[in-house]
Amino acid sequence: MVVTRVAIAGSSGSIGTQTIDVVLSEPDKYRVTALAVGSSADTVIAQAKQLRPDVVVVTDEKQRAIVAAALPGIAVTSSLTDVVDVADVVINGVVGFAGLSVTLETLRAGKTLGLANKESLIAAGPLVQPLRRTPGAQLVPVDSEHCAIHQCLRSSSRPESEVARIVLTASGGPFRGRSASSLADVTVNEALAHPTWKMGPKITIDSSTLMNKGLEVIEAHELFGTSFDNIDVVVHPQSVVHSMVEFTDGSTIAQLSMPDMRLPIGYALGYPHRIATPFGRIDWSTLSRLDFEPPDRQTFMCLDLAYAAGKAGGTAPAALSAANEIVVEAFLAGKITWAQIGIFVSQVMEKFTVSVPTSVDDVLNADAEGRRLAREELAR
Repeated sequence: MVVTRVAIAGSSGSIGTQTIDVVLSEPDKYRVTALAVGSSADTVIAQAKQLRPDVVVVTDEKQRAIVAAALPGIAVTSSLTDVVDVADVVINGVVGFAGLSVTLETLRAGKTLGLANKESLIAAGPLVQPLRRTPGAQLVPVDSEHCAIHQCLRSSSRPESEVARIVLTASGGPFRGRSASSLADVTVNEALAHPTWKMGPKITIDSSTLMNKGLEVIEAHELFGTSFDNIDVVVHPQSVVHSMVEFTDGSTIAQLSMPDMRLPIGYALGYPHRIATPFGRIDWSTLSRLDFEPPDRQTFMCLDLAYAAGKAGGTAPAALSAANEIVVEAFLAGKITWAQIGIFVSQVMEKFTVSVPTSVDDVLNADAEGRRLAREELAR
């Protein structure tokens, strides 16, 4: 049996650790050949001692020296893209723009990319798209919604002409059904109390404002080439239907599973085949109902801000994502209210000048400008 070589960029994070779970569940099919972290020395040392990869990347110089001393016989290097050479599949779970180089290099090398790094498509979609045409290159999304769409599209032999619309599901976060007036004084802890998923603080706040779903709309457009007018969002609190595709004949195909990120990770590792371990299997004797409702676009204004940025294209999504990050940081620090998050992001986008990026520097400059404008608005 051929063993698939797996590289994990961001191995100390949630996606990284769950990727290791999937690999260990089928050790005769997969082997981790590369691990990469920023500065999590203790974590990556423990992982490397267990998995014995060929390469370990640590971008922080001081921590790299510690890791190298602890792992004799394993190459310890500094560049994230070093993971690509020794892999058949690269799982990119790096947070932020640091992960963009991994995306670009994996596709450039004509390999399979399991992508969990949002910035790669939201901010740098125009740079990523040409590389997807590299012979052998495959981009398989590693998140529940886009993985679901990817699976649903396999039911059509001509998705470019048979897809009527994509429907992304949203849990609704902790404030589903709440009015704008009732959310005026919600606390940070209330916003962090997600009902179905355990995530980091920033993405959990984005879920509460529906900004995360808006960014996923932009990702869906970049991934599947579907017009923004044909991408809808529906609130589904159980988080069992992960997304749907409606076809021109009226059929809707949905992907269902219990919330478990190991399923989309395993899907990316095995693609175009499926792994044998049933992560997210549904117990139909306990699942009694599935509810759906339209999002409240007035209370959760961030959803439409993302649609607008996506339609504007160019550097607008990069600025939106950057500004939102700064504004969410201000909320988490107790400097603004939850209701002000969308207002501040909207003010930034009104002032931002959109251009067409032709290089990584253009994307980084748009990100920096979005952050600068956000800090400026917050300082007022």
